[in-house]
Amino acid sequence: MLQGTLAGLASVPAPVIDSARAMGMSSRHILTDVQIPLALPIWLAGVRTSVAVNIGTAAIASTVGAKTLGLPIIIGLSGFNTAYVLQGALMVALLAIAADLAFDRLALILHGHTRER
Repeated sequence: MLQGTLAGLASVPAPVIDSARAMGMSSRHILTDVQIPLALPIWLAGVRTSVAVNIGTAAIASTVGAKTLGLPIIIGLSGFNTAYVLQGALMVALLAIAADLAFDRLALILHGHTRER
């Protein structure tokens, strides 16, 4: 997350920062009014990816006895029950897709764009 934050701030073009400085903005105003709004899409993309990866990783916690959505997968694998494996995999996949769509909606709201459908 820290690396994504730094990458987002580094992605702001130098001429934009120079222009803000030339307009008389203080360092704090440059950060809050210029750099953060321009870095926000990169930050949001990093969080979006992290959430999707963590949902998949959380399902693996069932291998050590945690009660997660991965439990049907583990039970299905240990009992050779394909229906349980598919049920668990489908639930984990649907949760990851729902989280991804929620972040997509959040990105659209934050950017003030509407997507043509």
